[in-house]
Amino acid sequence: MVEVFITNVQEPQDSHKITQELLEHFPTYKINFDLEDRDKILRIEGDNISIDTIISLLRKNDFQCEVLF
Repeated sequence: MVEVFITNVQEPQDSHKITQELLEHFPTYKINFDLEDRDKILRIEGDNISIDTIISLLRKNDFQCEVLF
């Protein structure tokens, strides 16, 4: 399963920090950001993706995050 999120993450160091935090919670997920995209896309691939947890973690770090439909 793949989920795609729109974020407001701008800086590579922020995307790296968030990726590391997400991997601590979900070590089997494949996670990447596309900061070149106008929507600052976060892509996550894995089984049983916890959308609420991902959104919560980004918001805890003062970033916006929503599922791209």
